[in-house]
Amino acid sequence: MAKLDNQRQRFIYSRALGEKIPCTEAEFKKFYREATRIRKKEQYYGRCKCPKKYIWACDGDCDNCEHHLGYGLLSLDASNTDTGEPLADIYIDPSKDMESIISDKLLLEQLIQRFRGLDPRADDILALWTEDDTLSDREIAKSLNIPQRTFADHMKKYRAEFRKIRGH
Repeated sequence: MAKLDNQRQRFIYSRALGEKIPCTEAEFKKFYREATRIRKKEQYYGRCKCPKKYIWACDGDCDNCEHHLGYGLLSLDASNTDTGEPLADIYIDPSKDMESIISDKLLLEQLIQRFRGLDPRADDILALWTEDDTLSDREIAKSLNIPQRTFADHMKKYRAEFRKIRGH
């Protein structure tokens, strides 16, 4: 597979083979989008402790991963991979009350539903933002094959609509 001048070569890591396999950008995104979804779910439930430096090797096959903690009860003595401290030493931030978390979640769901009503490509845009929150409007517009100025104008309109929903 020839490397294009304006694109870097993408790879999918195969844990079974222990090597990186060249792939297209579309294959890369499809594979790692699913692997990331699985890893984040496992992390949410406290069953995955993949160190950040090895995320590139995550293939979503948690049962065969050395960083997977299993489906049983999680020991509070297990180390947190970010700091190396036991999980028992991590505490919930008391400055965040449950009411504000729930209201923020409901507002986000309402904004996403409204966004889907305004733009048929909303799910594609949200997927791009979820995959890489540092993407610029220009990069998103290029991914969607629309002019950057058109995308920027649409986003300006959507932001104004979202401000109305939030009451600002």
